[in-house]
Amino acid sequence: MAITIKDVAQLANVAPSTVSRVIANNPRISEKTKVRVRKAMTKLGYHPNFIARSLANQSTRIIGLVMPSSSNDYYQNPFFPTILQGLSEGAQENHYSLLLSTGKTEDEIYEGVVNMVQGGMVDGIILMYSRMNDHILTYLRERDFPFVIIGKPYDYIEEITYVDNDNVLAAEQATDYLIKLGHERVGFIGGDESLMMTIDRLSGYERALERAGIDRRMEYTLHEDFLHEGGQAAAKRLLSIDEPPTALVVSDDLMALGIVHSLREMGVRTPEEMSIVSFNNVLFSELSLPALTSVDINIFDLGYQAAKGIIHMLQTGDAPAGTIIPHHFVERHSCRSIKQGAMAMTY
Repeated sequence: MAITIKDVAQLANVAPSTVSRVIANNPRISEKTKVRVRKAMTKLGYHPNFIARSLANQSTRIIGLVMPSSSNDYYQNPFFPTILQGLSEGAQENHYSLLLSTGKTEDEIYEGVVNMVQGGMVDGIILMYSRMNDHILTYLRERDFPFVIIGKPYDYIEEITYVDNDNVLAAEQATDYLIKLGHERVGFIGGDESLMMTIDRLSGYERALERAGIDRRMEYTLHEDFLHEGGQAAAKRLLSIDEPPTALVVSDDLMALGIVHSLREMGVRTPEEMSIVSFNNVLFSELSLPALTSVDINIFDLGYQAAKGIIHMLQTGDAPAGTIIPHHFVERHSCRSIKQGAMAMTY
C-alpha cells in the first residue's frame, strides 16, 4: 500500500495540511516542525508526487527565466552560468523548476513570455536584466503576473520586486580608486546603453570625476558588447584618440580581458601604461595576466535571492521590497600609481 500524507501526519503528530506546507517549504512553518515532518517522511519512505500536487493546486511549480535580446552573448560570458547556478539552487530548495526563454530577438522573447503566461506554462517569471521602457515588464504589470527583476527597475521602483547591487556606488568607488592612484584621464567602458546597470555605473563614474574636479571627456566613454571582442574593439578606439586615457573602469571582466589582450598586441602594457578596474570577479579575472582588479558583485547571490523572492511572492502573495546585494573590491595587479606616494584604497 502506498504511503500517504495522512500516514506522515500521523507519525509526525501534525495535521495533513501541515505536511503539505512542509513539502512546499512554506516559510510560516517552524524549522522544528519541518525537521519532525521530514524525519517522518524519511522513515516511511514517502516521496511527494509533485505532478499531482501541481494539478490539484493549479500550479506548475515552474519559474520562467527571461534573458535580454542579446542572449547569445550571455552564453559566452561566465556571468551567465554563475547567476543561473544561484537561480537553480534557490528554486530547487523549494522544489521549483526553471524554464529558460529561447528567443534570439526582442520580438521572439516577447512572444515567448506571452506564451509562458497565457499558456499557463509557469507560475512566475524572473527578468534577468533591467532596461528602460521594457515592453515585457509593461505586459507583466498589466496582466498582474508575478515577476522579479534582476537589476534596478527603470520605473515603478517602489512597486516592483527586484534584486540588484548598488551599481552607482560600486562604479564611484572603482573610479575613486583610480583617481587616488593619480589618474585624471580615466575612461569608462560600458555595455548596452539601455540597461539600467550601464546607466547606474556610468552615473557613479561621472559622480566620482565631478567630486574630484575632473572634467569628463566624452571620447573616453564607450559602449560595447559584454564580450572579449567588445573589449578588443574598445581598446582600438581608445588608442586612436590623440590623448588616450591612462586608466579604465570596465563594466565586465570578459570585456576587460579583451582590452588587455588588444593593448598587448598594440604594445601597450597593463598596468604600466594602462590601469584597469573591471566588474564581476569571475574566475579568469584572477588568472589573467596581469590579474584583474575587479568589483565582486556576488553574482551567485543575485540569482539565488531572485529565486527566493519570486517563490516568496508565489507562496504568500506578498511582494518583497527591492534587495541590494553587497559588493566588494578585489585588488590585484591591473592598476598602478602614477603619482609619488599614492596609496591604494580598500573597500
